[in-house]
Amino acid sequence: MENKVEVLDEFQVGPPPGSLPATLSLPLTVFDLRILIDTRRATLAFVFFYAYPQSLDHFTNTTIPSLKSSLSLTLRRFFPYVSKLIIPPAPQKPYFLFTEGDSVSFIVAQYVGDDNLDFDHFVSDDDSRVVLHPLVRKLPPATVLPDDTYIDHILAIQVTLFPNKGFCIGYGQRHVVADMTSFNHFVTSWASICNSNDEILTMPSFNRAGLKHPYETESMLLKELYDSLISSDESQVISYIEKVSSTFEMRRTHIEKLKQYFSNKGLVHLSSFVVVCSYFWVCLTKSLEISDEKMCRLSFAADCRNRFGTWIPLSYFGNCIVTSFAAAKRSELVEHNGLIVAARAIDKCIKALKDNSTKALENSVEQQSLGSSLLLIVVGSSNVSHYKSDFGWGSPKMAKPVISNMISSKMLSIAKSRDEDGGLALGLQLKSAEMDAFTRLYYRGLRDSLL
Repeated sequence: MENKVEVLDEFQVGPPPGSLPATLSLPLTVFDLRILIDTRRATLAFVFFYAYPQSLDHFTNTTIPSLKSSLSLTLRRFFPYVSKLIIPPAPQKPYFLFTEGDSVSFIVAQYVGDDNLDFDHFVSDDDSRVVLHPLVRKLPPATVLPDDTYIDHILAIQVTLFPNKGFCIGYGQRHVVADMTSFNHFVTSWASICNSNDEILTMPSFNRAGLKHPYETESMLLKELYDSLISSDESQVISYIEKVSSTFEMRRTHIEKLKQYFSNKGLVHLSSFVVVCSYFWVCLTKSLEISDEKMCRLSFAADCRNRFGTWIPLSYFGNCIVTSFAAAKRSELVEHNGLIVAARAIDKCIKALKDNSTKALENSVEQQSLGSSLLLIVVGSSNVSHYKSDFGWGSPKMAKPVISNMISSKMLSIAKSRDEDGGLALGLQLKSAEMDAFTRLYYRGLRDSLL
């Protein structure tokens, strides 16, 4: 199942010359600092697949110039993506810096892999197993200057053609620059400009006045950051883990079946996010060979826009999330009432967030320090759609996350279904044997008696 791509060309794309000041800087917020500390050089990587029944000549002579010119116009408005991350020696503060002439790497490639893994296989919902890492450009290693100033790139883009079938756009971005909401804003804005040549409908907001973390301070985070930099190797190249990726369409009927199961057990009014994450968490825990006494955790990010007594517009660009952790022993999750244990743990975290409970969030930070026990990271949201970015060839046929080598945990992506209102699309990446075990449990539970 080897996927190969042939690089056809490489460009550097920046905003139109003179469209931005010669230099622009943007400080990291407390939310950005927390992400930087927790994820280090990890990327938020995604691949979006589009139907495109055109030849290689049409692709290179017509489509690529259109994508490049529209990306240039988009970067003028989303300048942090074309900036560099600067971490000067303490006690100076990190920041993003754009300098005239800065650009992002834009790779043009062609898929030349296994004939049995054509475009239709990549976008199939039928438990199709694909390897995604060749479709995402690796970010170059960070640079460390003689005075210990750390400089890192933010974004790389790879566009890969499947001749006469489709193409995909692979994004590799440093998570420190933006959360999922801001990333989707960037992608849909680029698509809008490419599709209609219109200006961005909603401009990104970089106003950071009044942005306050619910329980952490800048001084705390700066100390933690610089303490961690002392022992880290920031020159490591970001690559992507060679795991198989599968997409699971959770139909509305499946979600209603799960909700009915929980209701019969006395847990009513659970959200689709809670019931689906509980199901995946239990299936994955059962499929892995780990100690029954091992503490298993599920983490998910909560958007802080308009929470905790602050008003932050939905168009705010950057990171504006806090991470919450649900935890249980493996022995509790694999027993007969494991789904109930999982749902109660996740629902408790969500209720604490809704109540603006900073105490609960502080407890999450304590949980976060137990890195070796972390099992499943949930990215995305049941309220987010990845299928609104129409570049002129229709909405994406599929969108999949890609795990970088900087993330050792399992990762589950969640988003609205592309085909069914009320359904959800779940993406999971595992080793092949792990995926076999998980898939058997997943489908058996939906078909029979929910594990």
